[in-house]
Formats: sequence, C-alpha cells, structure tokens
Amino acid sequence: MLSDFKKFILRGNVVDLAVAVVVGVAFTAAITAFVADLITPLIAAIFGKPDFSSLTFTVNHSQFKYGSFLNALLSFLIVATVVFFAVVVPLTALMRRLNVLPSEEPKPETRECPECLSDIPWRRGAAPSARPRWRARPERVVAA
Repeated sequence: MLSDFKKFILRGNVVDLAVAVVVGVAFTAAITAFVADLITPLIAAIFGKPDFSSLTFTVNHSQFKYGSFLNALLSFLIVATVVFFAVVVPLTALMRRLNVLPSEEPKPETRECPECLSDIPWRRGAAPSARPRWRARPERVVAA
C-alpha cells in the first residue's frame, strides 16, 4: 500500500500541481501586499477614503453593511487589474517575441459550399452532393 502511495505522489502531474499551489500562494501574498501597500494608499490619496467598511443602510431595523462588499469588490478588481497588466500582458508579449504563441488565428480547415451550404475542405470547389454547374441538355426531337 505504501508503494502505491509513493507511485501516486511521485507522478509528474501531482508534483507539478503541488509546486503550482505553493507558487500560487506565494504569488497571492506578493500581489496582496502590492495592492495593500501601494495601490490602496494611492486610491486613498486621490479619493480620500480607502476603507468603505463603515458604509451601511438600515431597513426596518436591519442593518445592511454594503461597505464590506464594496471593499471586497474593489480589492478583487484591483488585484485582477494588477495581475493582468503586470503578469498577463508582459508574458503574452514575451511569448509572442519568442514565437511560442501564434501571431494570428489559424485558418479554418473547412468552408461553406456555395451550392449546398455544407462544410467542405478549402481546396474543394463544391460538395459532392451539390449539383454540377453544367447539365447535359436533353436531346430535342425534331419533327420531320
């Protein structure tokens, strides 16, 4: 039983997943610190209030704390923006520069037949089920 566990743990995808989780946790801590220490004070300097947790409204003696939701939503949007512009955009540019990503969309393998509107390969003129453009003329019987 221990040998099966050892085989399971040492498979490549389990080790890769464990490394990805550890790197993800460390990356989350770095991005959270960046947002908390640099971006949120910048917002506070511009708009004057970095914390919305005290915002509430009351209906029939029930207090709704929508400020906490605004804090969480704003934090999510800031983190998503920082990750996009600090990680995704530079990595995409680097991968295009190294020719890892295709620079344009691949051409589709099929197109629509002009005759019968079915999907056909690009090189083919028309689908086999489409009627031919030429037709043999029926022979005319000439009366003598």
